[in-house]
Amino acid sequence: MRAIRALLIRHGAERTPEGRSLRLLRAWLSPAQRAQFAAKGYFEVIGGDTGKQYRIYAGAVCEIDEKDRPTIGLCFRPMGELPIGDVMLSQKIALESCENRALEVARRFAPTGFMFRRNRLLG
Repeated sequence: MRAIRALLIRHGAERTPEGRSLRLLRAWLSPAQRAQFAAKGYFEVIGGDTGKQYRIYAGAVCEIDEKDRPTIGLCFRPMGELPIGDVMLSQKIALESCENRALEVARRFAPTGFMFRRNRLLG
């Protein structure tokens, strides 16, 4: 019964703007990114200009160090009220294709564990 209910909720959610944006995001992710997003609620990308590793969460981006820890928080997003999947996809594309320009406009902050605790999975 739980599985049927979850399927119905997910199917209904896929018809909303947020659901469609998440479906589009998943289509653009690599298989490894898709699995990471489904399991952890974030995915990682490699910057196209510097080769640095970034972790994209719903709501923020963090630069990741060699020990897999967030070091610098970055806040940048497209203008307008967009569903979260569209925002995350634009962040992915920006970091992979024009990383330096994205970093120019990003606001930096100190990431904390509290900010990135998983409260719900989007993937």
